[in-house]
Amino acid sequence: MTQRRIHFHQTTSLTPEQYLAGLTDFGPGRSKLFGNSADEYLKVHHCGRSEADVTEGSGGIWERLHYDWSDPNHVVLATTDSNVWGGASGHTYTFARRPNGTTDIDLAVVREGKNLKGRVLGFVLRTVGRGVLERAFESSIKAIEARNGAAKEQAASRAA
Repeated sequence: MTQRRIHFHQTTSLTPEQYLAGLTDFGPGRSKLFGNSADEYLKVHHCGRSEADVTEGSGGIWERLHYDWSDPNHVVLATTDSNVWGGASGHTYTFARRPNGTTDIDLAVVREGKNLKGRVLGFVLRTVGRGVLERAFESSIKAIEARNGAAKEQAASRAA
């Protein structure tokens, strides 16, 4: 298997806790935060205080992920089963607070195709598909920022 590692970086107004709350929100509407996680694929097998076992996907591609956020500044999503991904596939989010109140989010995505479809997708992701993953990452940050902004506005209007 050929391993494909892709790195992304974004700076956001969110705290690590706010992004983590969005990342670990496995309720209906998850696809509004993460476009590659269609509601019809979503199945939560187990959810604990700092880990979860979740199947998600979209467009005919699914994976079962073990989420581990026991270190809230280093969150690991390890692929435990998939119809296309195997090996060391998964996602790792690393959060760093900046002195100005923003947060740097580094995302490493590893893709090892376990069959022909996975190997072809891995090649596509390494080349032309990289931009699709990057836009999905950026969109998730914007969606969680918007959700947190709406929550702040609701709290302010209730307090008024």
